[in-house]
Amino acid sequence: MDLRLELLHKYPWLPSLGEYYSELSEKKPSEFLKELFSRYPPNEVKTRLVSIFKAGFKNAEQLSTYKIDELNTYIYLAIKFLLVALNDKILTNRIANLYSKINYEILKEDNYANIYTLCQDLKLDLQYSVKPYNYGINIVKDMKQTLQTNIKLHFSDYLALSVNFRDDPRKLVNNPLEAGYVYVEKRSIARLLQEHIRKKILSSGNLDKNSNEDLKNDLLSVKEFQELHEQLANEWDKRKEAREFKDFSFGEGKASSEFFPPCLQEILTKAKEGQNLVHNERLFMVFLLHAINYKLDEIVNIFSNLPDFDESKTRYQVDFALEKNYTPHKCDTLKSLHFCKAKEYDDELCLKGYYSKQADQQKFISHPLTYITIKQYRNAKSESKDVDKFNQEENKE
Repeated sequence: MDLRLELLHKYPWLPSLGEYYSELSEKKPSEFLKELFSRYPPNEVKTRLVSIFKAGFKNAEQLSTYKIDELNTYIYLAIKFLLVALNDKILTNRIANLYSKINYEILKEDNYANIYTLCQDLKLDLQYSVKPYNYGINIVKDMKQTLQTNIKLHFSDYLALSVNFRDDPRKLVNNPLEAGYVYVEKRSIARLLQEHIRKKILSSGNLDKNSNEDLKNDLLSVKEFQELHEQLANEWDKRKEAREFKDFSFGEGKASSEFFPPCLQEILTKAKEGQNLVHNERLFMVFLLHAINYKLDEIVNIFSNLPDFDESKTRYQVDFALEKNYTPHKCDTLKSLHFCKAKEYDDELCLKGYYSKQADQQKFISHPLTYITIKQYRNAKSESKDVDKFNQEENKE
């Protein structure tokens, strides 16, 4: 398949990058950067890269200065190299979020022929028909509307692309399926590809520690790149200081973070690293933290590292959720959402449960609040024993 070069300039994350720019893959990263800064005006390269990273610093979701041209292909690779050199999980998540959303806006406005071509390049089993497929009927106020689309995607590819989605509308069971193919609208395939692009950016620097350090040293040997890296690193450090991000801690009357169940620990770790959280993860975190006496400002503060953080919007949404005063999800619900991390954390209390004197039997945890209560009880009991032991030692003396 001969992918048009113009399409690759628009979507440089496609596999065909290696085919059309095979000479780049054979070069050392430092040689690639030297070619980049000599082939194009250095100020143009620097301006475009700085604009993307500054937008990422601000948690922006779009970039009006984004250009689609041959240089865009080189910019994509330079972004990945800068993320390796900067080596900051929060920043990497923000850039991945921004870059994928930029591409989503481009994808959803692109024509079906281009969508089909790039899916072929990704080895996705997508079928395209000039004549729309009829796949259902929508009834609104007694008016029937035939649902149509020009594309359908094999269910195996749909599952692979949507694996990180937790929202009900994107679950395979809630989408029209026939003869192994899922009928998808162009906006939906764009959203699926957005997640693919986000993961491509997140994969930057996924090397072992020594290899990563060797790559960083090679990249910083190029003067223009080293100056750009220093500029961005300094500005990002200043922004991190200005945010004064506080660690997760509790004041008087709150459950200590050492008593958190694995499901909450996992979400808080992702939030702290700046990873994007799906809607249900956010709701569960808000409801559970509220149930253990977290205040509005403290919950909003936890959201501050997320790629799409906007303080005013987050404050409004969290406040609205807290007013509902919902009970946090039960363990069964968390398992159905794939949020349970008992096995990954090898958590004995989650996996084996606890002995109940009242029931005279072993019982399993059914709710994260029960987990926290038991952890607190055990800790208090342990501290009481330590005090008794200390007093006994004192009396002996």
